Amino acid sequence: MSGVLRTVNRLLLGLAGLVLLCLGGGVLAAALGLSVPTWWPWSGKHDVLLSEADRTRWRSEGWWWPTVIAVLAVLVVLALWWLLAQLRRARLAEVLVDSGDGEGALLRGRALEGVLAGEAGALDGVARAQVRLTGKRSAPQARIRLRMEPHAAPQEALGRLSDEALAHARDSAGLAELPAEVRLKAVKHRAQRVN
Repeated sequence: MSGVLRTVNRLLLGLAGLVLLCLGGGVLAAALGLSVPTWWPWSGKHDVLLSEADRTRWRSEGWWWPTVIAVLAVLVVLALWWLLAQLRRARLAEVLVDSGDGEGALLRGRALEGVLAGEAGALDGVARAQVRLTGKRSAPQARIRLRMEPHAAPQEALGRLSDEALAHARDSAGLAELPAEVRLKAVKHRAQRVN
């Protein structure tokens, strides 16, 4: 997803820059009295961007306002999607493993996530584990979410996660360190009757 997002960002920024450069340059050239192409809508210092006739031309048509609102709604949704995509941390696609030959090897990020989630999920008191790798491929970071059973001891689970699952992942990938952000959440359960 990060490659697609990077491509979309570059296309949007390039297109927006090109449009703004052309429009701004054309308006500036017309305002300074320089020669502009004959098809350019503004050709003199005293021209306005939108005449009163242009502003009110479609106002009486029944399709005008629904179309304007629909286009603006689509633009707002796309802008919000783009903003949320910028704020979300990208998932790490691969991890660089030191193979000892100076070149290194690449380990799929999802494979390491799956192994780490499986080992963390097998810890006592953990109902389910989710792992997401972020950061650089030479210095990954783990974001771990643990769903804890009602009887679990969080401190013990965190200690075993650090000493076992994270240590195994760090050693198997040949990493000097594997920082992790762990979030704990209790599994919903029914209240038990006490007799």
